[in-house]
Amino acid sequence: MEPRQPLPPFTEATARQKIQMAEDAWNSKDPERVAKAYTEDSEWRNRSEFITGRAEIIAFLQRKWAKELDYKLKKDYWAHGDNRIAVRFEYEWHDADGNWFRSYGNENWEFDELGYMRKRYASINDVPIAQNERHL
Repeated sequence: MEPRQPLPPFTEATARQKIQMAEDAWNSKDPERVAKAYTEDSEWRNRSEFITGRAEIIAFLQRKWAKELDYKLKKDYWAHGDNRIAVRFEYEWHDADGNWFRSYGNENWEFDELGYMRKRYASINDVPIAQNERHL
């Protein structure tokens, strides 16, 4: 596999770059594009769901974006280490009935030496909002 820049060890600037790349990919709502940033055997915990590998990541994201309509995400830098990044995020979406939500959470990421994410642990809470309360 080709290296996926920027590579660890991360500086604050390269951690922020990696975060922006992830935000852009997730906002594309393209499961295949998003999955390319992860190792073939990447491990995820997303809420109470455990996901392993790119095929499961793609299936998960397809289900997610079929339910979470008009999804819009913002990620923010929290901290970093040599090959790890901590992120705070929020995203807004609505369900098929038109009910709007803002989802808040934290992610812990671990990368391999080629810059692919091998572990992603996400804790997320959903808050119902009125459409006029949206800010993303």
